Amino acid sequence: MTEAVLYDFTDGLARITLNRTDARNALNIAMCEALVVATRRAREDGARCVLVRALGPVFCAGADLKERQGMGDDAVRARRLKSFAAYDALERLPMPAIAVVEGAAVGSGVEIAAACDFIIATPAASFRTPEALWGTVGATQRLPRIIGKRLAKDLMFTGRALGAEEAREAGLVARVVAPEALEATIAEITATILKAPPAAMALAKRCVDEGLERDPRGALATEILAIEESLAAAEWRKAMQGFG
Repeated sequence: MTEAVLYDFTDGLARITLNRTDARNALNIAMCEALVVATRRAREDGARCVLVRALGPVFCAGADLKERQGMGDDAVRARRLKSFAAYDALERLPMPAIAVVEGAAVGSGVEIAAACDFIIATPAASFRTPEALWGTVGATQRLPRIIGKRLAKDLMFTGRALGAEEAREAGLVARVVAPEALEATIAEITATILKAPPAAMALAKRCVDEGLERDPRGALATEILAIEESLAAAEWRKAMQGFG
């Protein structure tokens, strides 16, 4: 049986690759579990950056609906909880995680990409969340926090696809890169992250993620605590030696 997710670790960079091309990388139980395992391996390997990609022309066609056929309510509920665990595992990675989307991301595919810190897309990328049109519920929490509730509702209620450039304008995609420049862009971004002090990257990520969930006073307290941790580690002093 083909592995649902491929994992590779080299020189501080962990690569997590969706690998169900025969099913357009649809998310099934095996892929949910494999994503959790891959994020655990990235932590154990001490990865300083994680790259999430997909093989084939489709990033992820959403949940594997064929897998749900014949499932009872309890099985469907358990399957949905596994998908939430997979998204959460990606989102909780302490190091920068980057999604690379080169094709369609539907439903669960949008969740996987949005769980990463930012998305690099090619012009062929698109994002759809049509769960409500299919009689189910999904992508109602993470996506509105990123693009706003009105645009999120537009996507959910109509099923329309958000193109790469519109997704960039909405804040879902950080960069739209031409296919011929994609690998060079990824190499440049990951090289920059890998050269940076890993503890500072982790602290910056934590401050942003936790700060957005708190009021301004609590967010400032989060940053002050991170500064104290940074001072205690003294990693910044080594970095400053390269200046002046």
